[in-house]
Order: sequence, then structure tokens, then C-alpha cells
Amino acid sequence: MSELGPEVDSVAAATDFSGVVRLDEAGETVFARAYGMAHRGLGVPNTVDTRFAIASGTKSLTALAAMSLVEDGTLDLSTTARSALGADLPLIDDAVTVEQLLSHRSGIGDYYSEDGDKDPVLSVPAQNLVTTEDYVPVLDGYPMKFPPGTDFVYNNGAFVVLAVIAERVSGVPFHELVARRVCAPAGMTDTAFLRSDEPDARMALGYLDREGLRTNVFDLPVRGNGDGGIYTTLSDVHALWQAFFAGRIVASKWVDEMLRPRSAQPDSPHRRYGLGFWLHPTSDVVIMSGGDPGVSFWSECEPSGAFTRTVIANTTVGRRPIIRLFG
Repeated sequence: MSELGPEVDSVAAATDFSGVVRLDEAGETVFARAYGMAHRGLGVPNTVDTRFAIASGTKSLTALAAMSLVEDGTLDLSTTARSALGADLPLIDDAVTVEQLLSHRSGIGDYYSEDGDKDPVLSVPAQNLVTTEDYVPVLDGYPMKFPPGTDFVYNNGAFVVLAVIAERVSGVPFHELVARRVCAPAGMTDTAFLRSDEPDARMALGYLDREGLRTNVFDLPVRGNGDGGIYTTLSDVHALWQAFFAGRIVASKWVDEMLRPRSAQPDSPHRRYGLGFWLHPTSDVVIMSGGDPGVSFWSECEPSGAFTRTVIANTTVGRRPIIRLFG
């Protein structure tokens, strides 16, 4: 894997890559490098310790928070969404379960649908979405797409519904729940749901184009939730993989349950999905990925520890040329 380093440098230079890359092999970091700017206007460069948004990579943390509630008996995979939602979101079928939400098999309508030719847009101003309950009215009004459990369609709204359920049944605000049940046991000290309108010195802004100063502050919720928007670092992503496979977040039997294939994408029948994680089509490699305006993320890990590869970019399509090198 160390031979990939020069190739990464070459591709990063050719594509004006802005972000960070880390390659680990057999427990050792063989390559870690930062490129481009975290804040173009102020000339602040990215570093290997910069905190980046990881878009839908957040779904894996949401899934782990939910599974920790399953582990302690607060939830069950068969728990229905309706049991926590009450009269809210009446268009969600009463039969939809936690497991179906986690596996993109719920069939619920999606408030931020990626199933189409156009990029999804928020239906309310970005600054209106701060708390989990702020999302409830935004999730409403979308009819079911198919009967629960009968198909697979990637669904952002499903993971916000999971956040609502987790918050209500636990009595703990969702952001705090992730911090307690996922980040703390994993030792992820630099991972949090930061506000995009309150950037600190180590936070990368997300840029919409390869050049220029336009950021994604109007394109995404000001504070992320169950489907995306958490900020993290290269070292924290690595810590998450280690803690996950060591059973420090949820016990090994629940790790196995999360990695049991539930679906393949209809247009890519060899790409598998478990509960909150993508599964490599022909190997045991487990994948977290995400992409939003100004955000691009990919991390893959071989469960035995043979390798981990992570790419995080603060541009929209930054990861793609790099991850092609991984094969």
C-alpha cells in the first residue's frame, strides 16, 4: 500500500485535490497527507488534523447509536417507527421498523431525495435545522414509495427518522447520544456535530467549486443530524474502525448483525448494504461514504486489520479520483 503514496500525490496535484488522505497497513500508518485549503479566503491550509464534514458517513454513527439502544433493550430491530412517532409523520406506514430504516428498506418518502437527475435541495432555510425535532415538520408530507421491506432505495430521511426515534426513546438529545454512545467509547475526541456558521480554527469550510470562495453554508442544514453533517478527523475515523471491530461500541454479535447483507443496489446488484454500512461486493471490506455540496468522503476497512484507507475532501467531488487508485 505504501506504493500508493506517490500516486496519490500525483492525482492530488492533477485534480487540485483539497482534503486529506490516510493509508494504514497491518496497524501502521504508511501514508497521511493534507492538500489544499481549509479556508481559502484566509489562506488556512488543510492539515492531517483538520476537522472535515463527512456527509452521509454520519449514517454509520447514527446506526451505531441506534444499535447501542438495541443492545441495551431500549429498542429492538423490530420496533416500529410509529411506536415512537405517535401522531407525527402520519404518511409513514405503521409497519415500518427500525431495521428497515437502518437498511434503506423502509419505503418512506425522502425529504432530501437523491433518486433523480437533479441535486436535492432543502425545503426550508438551512439555519432552521438545528435540533432533531426541527426536522420533524420537514420530514412530513412525503408518501410511501413502496411497501416496507420489499425494496432498497437509499434514503436520507430514514436516518433522520432514526435520530428522532433514538432521541425520544432514550430521552437524550441525538447529538449528545452519538457523543456518549459512539464517540466516547471509540476515543473520537475531535468528532462532533459542529455548526457550519460557527467555524473554528481547525474546521474546513466546504467549497462548491474547485476555485473561488463560495461555500456550502446555504446548501446543507446548519447543524447536521442522523443522515449527515458530523465533523471528524482522519485519526478519529481510524479510531472508529478500530473500536467498531473490537466490539467497544456495540458487542461483536451486533457488529456481525450490522454487517449482514440486507440489500444490493438495484442498479448495482453486487454492491451490498448492511445496517448503516456499505459492504464490498466481493470481499469482507466494509465502507463508509458520503457526498454533499462541498463534502466528499470515503473510508474502507478490512476487518482483520490488513488495511484502512480514508479520503476526506472539502469539495464536492474531491474523493473520486483518489479512491479510483484503491481498485
